[in-house]
Amino acid sequence: MGNLRPNLTALRALLLTSHLKSYTLTAKELHLTHSAVSHQIRQLEGMLGVTLFTRIGSQMQPTPVCYQLADKLHHIFSAIDTALDEVKQSHERGTCLLQISTMADFANAWLIPLLSDFTREQPMIDLALTIHSQISPPNPYSFDVGIWHQRIDEPGFRSTRLINDKVIAVCSKKLTIDHAMLNVSDLINLPLLRYSLRSWKEFFIAAGVNFEEPKRGLIYGDASSLLSAALAGQGVALIRKQLAKNYINSGELIQVGCIEIDANLDYYFSWREGNQQESSIIKFYEWISKKLNKDILEDIRANVVIPRTAIEYPS
Repeated sequence: MGNLRPNLTALRALLLTSHLKSYTLTAKELHLTHSAVSHQIRQLEGMLGVTLFTRIGSQMQPTPVCYQLADKLHHIFSAIDTALDEVKQSHERGTCLLQISTMADFANAWLIPLLSDFTREQPMIDLALTIHSQISPPNPYSFDVGIWHQRIDEPGFRSTRLINDKVIAVCSKKLTIDHAMLNVSDLINLPLLRYSLRSWKEFFIAAGVNFEEPKRGLIYGDASSLLSAALAGQGVALIRKQLAKNYINSGELIQVGCIEIDANLDYYFSWREGNQQESSIIKFYEWISKKLNKDILEDIRANVVIPRTAIEYPS
């Protein structure tokens, strides 16, 4: 097919005809002529090098390959129609809809539990969340905001680091019935969860222990699944401090020892300058920054004795 791409009208004509089995009825639905529909289908067949319909009596019967293509097109057009409806409804309500793509661990452990606060503060901004779990970001032009592990270096994009986090060892209390407190030395007797993007080596070196890297067991490919495994009592996991904080405060997780190592993978808040929703994007960014800074400052105050006037929450 080379660089040729069929137009949307041709694809809609194929989808409708696969259901209606009639060029005439398809033409009526699309406000086209019978010959225009027939021409669109012939063009598609020429591009693809396949037969899409065969005439049986008065009906245009879809071929097996046509049915396969129509099934995929049904899902694609449903997604397009939903997206258009969301934008239209948002405009009619006078609200703004931001398409947000965020790392799974950041979303599940930190962002989603706090979103009701954002809704109360900004009731005219709606968020549509898409979860991302890969290190490489998706197409940045597909979203208004990305919260990913890598900066976006495309022209016109801004990428700001959100947080300089630490990693700690945590596990569920289910794993520690006989331990009121766990130390790093106890790790030798506990199952250690493996994560594809972080080894235990740096943690062991920081702790000054000569333990072996676990060589068996399930390897988790994203931090959100790793966190879920720790909560389920499957073993001890190395988790970002800010992501584990709420679970530690609720008693669902406990920290093993007091060793902290650098997280290495940062979170970057990215958006394209000149986006027509930019004022709402900045409000969302300021809300996230304020929440994260407040959490970090609360951690400092909980663990270090400092004068209260030395650090103040951002206004």
